[in-house]
Amino acid sequence: MSQAEAFARRVLEACRARGLMLATAESCTGGLVGGALTAIAGSSDVYDRGFVAYSYPAKAAMLGVPMTLVQEKGAVSAEVARAMAEGALARSDAQVAVAVTGVAGPGSDSQAKPAGLVHLACAMRGRATAHAVYRFGDIGRAQVRAASVEAALRLVLDTVEAA
Repeated sequence: MSQAEAFARRVLEACRARGLMLATAESCTGGLVGGALTAIAGSSDVYDRGFVAYSYPAKAAMLGVPMTLVQEKGAVSAEVARAMAEGALARSDAQVAVAVTGVAGPGSDSQAKPAGLVHLACAMRGRATAHAVYRFGDIGRAQVRAASVEAALRLVLDTVEAA
């Protein structure tokens, strides 16, 4: 069993035990977090929906992320990750939502936001939105995306278990 599958199973069990539904808002992972969850039979009682908002306009239209926020802070930022998670929560029947935005690489067009920089956020109704940032490095697109899936699932698990 892969690390991602192990985390996905633990997330589903933790949410199920607490009667929580989960939503995902993904950019650089392109739906891989939702895919990890739905690869497990029975996930439909916990996983509500997923938003793949890759472009700036998609983040605004699907998740309500203000374009001014994206323009001022950049799509790969703590502020946008939080807005994505909170937008997914507001636009779903879930009580928990996780968001991922980052630079998968290879390479980057900005030294300030290098390949491997990933911001995650987990919003839960009635709690402050959690944020985590990872600097995986320019380890390859597939590796950054895989590491981001594991990190996102870990953040959800930590958030749900702390509730």
